[in-house]
Amino acid sequence: MVRFSNNLVGILNFITFLLSIPILIGGVWLSRQGTSECERFLDKPVIALGVFLMIVSLAGLIGACCRVTWLLWVYLLVMFLLIVLLFCFTIFAFVVTNKGAGEVVSGKGYKEYRLGDYSGWLQNRVSSEKNWNKIKSCLQDSKVCKSLIDDGSSGAPMPVNEFYNRHLSAIQSGCCKPSDSCGFTYVSPTNWTKSNTTTATNPDCNAWNNDQNILCYNCQSCKAGLLDNIKSDWKKVAVLNVVFLVFLIIVYSIGCCAFRNNREDNSWKRYP
Repeated sequence: MVRFSNNLVGILNFITFLLSIPILIGGVWLSRQGTSECERFLDKPVIALGVFLMIVSLAGLIGACCRVTWLLWVYLLVMFLLIVLLFCFTIFAFVVTNKGAGEVVSGKGYKEYRLGDYSGWLQNRVSSEKNWNKIKSCLQDSKVCKSLIDDGSSGAPMPVNEFYNRHLSAIQSGCCKPSDSCGFTYVSPTNWTKSNTTTATNPDCNAWNNDQNILCYNCQSCKAGLLDNIKSDWKKVAVLNVVFLVFLIIVYSIGCCAFRNNREDNSWKRYP
């Protein structure tokens, strides 16, 4: 009689195997259909994730249902390592995202961001010119700043009061407009007139350019806006990881029961 834990492990891994198929297909589709480096950025990780899930789920499925003890042992070892890695990553994510937040600007609906407010590890990810050029290219391709211009009614530039009251995203605030400390004069969301009497010490003031391909993409505030966005996403991922971690521990416990069942059955066959 097939044990309940073996059945349950088999069912869970069969479902995981079915889920790995669309993940793998999605990764292959990204690698073939992506027209830019940004679109192809996730193809290899997605393909690797699909292959990993497929192999691990097959090991658990065959090991539990066909009573192949060594395969189930490999499956449990991988699950244990995955639990440890996920636990470490979750703690790391909470620690790294603990610092940094946007600064409220008086009389404005948006916040402004400073690179130095974020953790050193995150800052190092965007300090490399090579890395930042790739990220900048993706931001430009996403047309995140163009959306501010498109929001203008009847093709006219957005009124200055309406712009100042807008709740801009962290990336829009950091990359699509100059810092308020620069004292530039508003023309449109992505067009500002520099004042000849500006004495601001903020280096981003000199980095600003009305060219739609430049804007403030080279500014420290743009990097800070990106990090704030990453911080927000990582916090959400960390919370989901806690839920997934609990699920993995439950599956691992059931797998241990199935492994024990396999060993007991093998003992009975060895000593009738």
